[in-house]
Amino acid sequence: MRAVVPGSFDPITNGHLDVIRRARAIFDEVVVAVGANSSKRYLFEPEERLELVRAATADIEGVTAEPLTGLLVDFCTAHGAGAIVKGARAATDFDVEVGMARMNQSLSGVETVILPAAAQWSYVSSTLVREIATLGGDAAPYVPAVVAQRLATRRAHD
Repeated sequence: MRAVVPGSFDPITNGHLDVIRRARAIFDEVVVAVGANSSKRYLFEPEERLELVRAATADIEGVTAEPLTGLLVDFCTAHGAGAIVKGARAATDFDVEVGMARMNQSLSGVETVILPAAAQWSYVSSTLVREIATLGGDAAPYVPAVVAQRLATRRAHD
């Protein structure tokens, strides 16, 4: 079965990679759906986020990354995915994800699997990584090497 791991991935973190790897251990194939949320302000453009996700997941067999526009359930249908996999860092994430899971199931029948964040990544978010990086801190421990390099390059040019 194919599953979709959706997100904005601005940027992809080691926590995201952990969820993607764990999803791949459960499902035959995983498609990482790189989308945009109109209420968010992004550090990286959509194409750059997709590029970083592809680079960060290149060594994980059975994982691909594609741009997401429109409804997630439509993306799942178009990619033949029977499940959505989401990570949850805390109870508040879980509450939000359950509501979305119920709506997605109601719209299309697609099921959602919610994986609790691994303890070592449970406090890491893209928002915190962006803040650390833009304020001159070292975000490298929290992101794949390709992202750390891109953040350092961006900081050097700002």
